[in-house]
Amino acid sequence: MQRNDPCWCGSGKKYKKCHMPIEEKILLHADRGEIVPKRELLKTPFQIEKIKESAALNTAVLDEVEKHIHIGMSTAEIDRIVYDFTTSHGGIPAPLHYQGFPKSVCTSINNEVCHGIPDENIILREGDIVNVDVSTSLDGYFSDASRMFTLGKISERAERIIRVTEECVHLGLAQAKPWGHLGDIADAINSHAQANGYSVVEEIGGHGIGLEFHEEPFVSYVTPKGSEMLLVPGMMFTIEPMVNEGSPDFFVDEDNDWTVYTIDDGLSAQIEYMVLITETGAEVLTK
Repeated sequence: MQRNDPCWCGSGKKYKKCHMPIEEKILLHADRGEIVPKRELLKTPFQIEKIKESAALNTAVLDEVEKHIHIGMSTAEIDRIVYDFTTSHGGIPAPLHYQGFPKSVCTSINNEVCHGIPDENIILREGDIVNVDVSTSLDGYFSDASRMFTLGKISERAERIIRVTEECVHLGLAQAKPWGHLGDIADAINSHAQANGYSVVEEIGGHGIGLEFHEEPFVSYVTPKGSEMLLVPGMMFTIEPMVNEGSPDFFVDEDNDWTVYTIDDGLSAQIEYMVLITETGAEVLTK
């Protein structure tokens, strides 16, 4: 960067302004009427290191699920793997009893958008696609990620929606830049999903994380580029679009008040990364 170039933070000021305190940079954007994060949403170096320890365990839990998931197992078996592995390594499954959720992990199959409850009677079958959403508390610090797993030979349509969802996450991640906006991530995700004939769930999105399981901001994946909260180094949140084959609309299971289904019985896929905004981009903490 030359000293006469505009500041990389987007202030339009010259190079010397690049070295102003972060609070002043935030204030410049706030003065423009932009939504800016509260100071407590910016994690300290100590907090970041502790959250990374939680994130490492969270990733290890998903790796353990990947080793054992197979056709013919119940989703309750996945729940036991998550609980046993997490607790044996000093952690706590964050979903367990969270707002009344009864299990340690969410297992969402085929037309289930999210929040599927593990059950002994739900058996994984040939051709199923399942999202396993793992969240961990370690020493009071939180982490979160989900993966899509495939059981045996899956249909072409199932393979395609998983692939496009993964592409959406990577395109969103590429837009997670300091002094950009959450809307930049959303626009990249929504545009790619729509270009491939899919829709993105609007009312359920990502969230801040780290010191609590769910923090501000709510992370939408359908808002315009340049909108929503300013991205500032130290912010942590999830990138986890829920991509539907048909309508973005859904309904919640009346019996358990948790499991979310596509309104038209179409397939749904979700992949979740947890990211930290840094001075130069975004660091993936879990996936």
